[in-house]
Amino acid sequence: MQADAYADIPLPIDPSALAALIGGTTAGVGILDTKLRYLYVNPALERLNGIPAAEHLGRTVADVLPEIDAREDMMLAVLSDGMSREITSSGRTPAATGADRRYWHGTYHRLEVAGQVVGVAGIVLEVMASDEEQRRLDRTRHHLSLLDAANTRIGTTLDMDTTCAELVDLVVPGLADFATVEVFPPDVAPTVRPAPPGVFRMRRAALTAVPGLLERFARFGVAGDYIDHQPGSAVPRCLASNQLVVENLTDDEQLGRVAHCPERVAVYRALGMHSAVFLPVSVRSGPIGVLGLVRAGGSPPFTAEDVVVARELAARAAVDLDHARRFTHEHTIALELQRSLLSEPRPPHPHIEVATRYLPADRQVLVGGDWFDVIPLRDGRHLKAMGDVMGHGVEAAVAMSHYRSLLRLLADEDLPPHRILEQLDRMVERSGLDRAATCLLAVVDRSGGMCQVSSAGHLPPVFIEPGAAGARLGDVPAGPPLGTGFGGYRTTEVRCAPGTVLFMYTDGLVERRGEDIDVSVGRLRELTLPADGSLERLLDTVLDRFGPGAEDDIAVMTSRARPAPGGCAKDLV
Repeated sequence: MQADAYADIPLPIDPSALAALIGGTTAGVGILDTKLRYLYVNPALERLNGIPAAEHLGRTVADVLPEIDAREDMMLAVLSDGMSREITSSGRTPAATGADRRYWHGTYHRLEVAGQVVGVAGIVLEVMASDEEQRRLDRTRHHLSLLDAANTRIGTTLDMDTTCAELVDLVVPGLADFATVEVFPPDVAPTVRPAPPGVFRMRRAALTAVPGLLERFARFGVAGDYIDHQPGSAVPRCLASNQLVVENLTDDEQLGRVAHCPERVAVYRALGMHSAVFLPVSVRSGPIGVLGLVRAGGSPPFTAEDVVVARELAARAAVDLDHARRFTHEHTIALELQRSLLSEPRPPHPHIEVATRYLPADRQVLVGGDWFDVIPLRDGRHLKAMGDVMGHGVEAAVAMSHYRSLLRLLADEDLPPHRILEQLDRMVERSGLDRAATCLLAVVDRSGGMCQVSSAGHLPPVFIEPGAAGARLGDVPAGPPLGTGFGGYRTTEVRCAPGTVLFMYTDGLVERRGEDIDVSVGRLRELTLPADGSLERLLDTVLDRFGPGAEDDIAVMTSRARPAPGGCAKDLV
């Protein structure tokens, strides 16, 4: 209890009881007499006002705090009618740390002793301090919500660009007005234009902005662009140190430190960019890329708490991006390997038309061992092959190449299809190749009306007649897959009218989870040639119809004979 400099001013309550009751509360409490002079000030009010308690006593609010609108008229009204009132006051006090105006909300009550009015008591809280605490709490809740959302919204696929897009979509507008993720160019991607000497090149994997800025930021390019950064700009500095870079963009010099080229400074200024954060997206092996966050216009600068949250989001995304990067690397190598092995078959004769497609199931499934081939034989005949090595990845692609090479070697021996399969089965078994494969062979004679077909566990071929309302499935017995050593293959002769299209495919085209394979294959009877008879358009239609939902790679091949110049259309498929 502070000393009372005015002993002739009686306190209406025992001082010791008063101190025990309100001396320790965090709310400011003051007691004033009927002339609104301070009788008592608790420690909290002393701190709020920034003036020692003893300097309050015996003086009015206006005397102690001349820059405060204390609303003494309202206090006098409380003394007059005894009705408690809530009063909001504002102004500046010695306790203020800056020039900003402060606000208080107080509740005032009349005090009476033995029926006599002796003064007024006020309980005061600083409204701005309370609002700031609420805003801080709201920011904390928002940051926690972002971190929680990251667990479910980032890393839903093994695609790097999708993961980067998920990251920028999470932080805008929750943490920034504009966000971008730039990653190192993949080391197995097709070659792009060379970077100028001394220039640091990154690939923009994703970017987004709030609606009001999205179109204006579009001038910076789109996802997939290669960005060349000048030496010393923000992104190279971030990656060189593997540390975040925070920039307050208040002048052109600071804007220039962020811009990847000098020409961007004027653009950044026009966009109202005022603060930026660049964070390395890193794993143990080193940085993968950079997350860039920008605030512009009326948005507040980044706070320390914002930076902490952004750092955590970048760290979480780095784990998913590392998985995606490793997958993409393996997937690209396998795909390029298969493409190099699975070259487009050349027509064995100028009058034979062939169209093919290879379609990976999706970017989350590694390439498999599907293959097709057309091999010329003696006497104008040719061998068509469609095969599928079991499994996926580089090993399946290598095994596919092994099967294809052995098949081409055996085709030179002029054997019927079932004998080729028997020889191939034995050679694979003896070679120690541990991957079985299905295979469908068709030997076509340009001068006859039949073709010879044999299957090693493969799905039946489809024959499409010109002008027919539907297709027919070849009734071909399916022997064991190659590589099992069981043998037992048969050759079946199938009627082929002039101009008939032979359609061959792998099981990825028709196999669907929960559906009987015979039902799936049966739908191929609905195939018809397009009006112009184009084989390319036929394959486009087939893949548009049967491709969605595929869980395995798809390889398809169509072929037919074209009339020789000056001749007739009697060539077979």
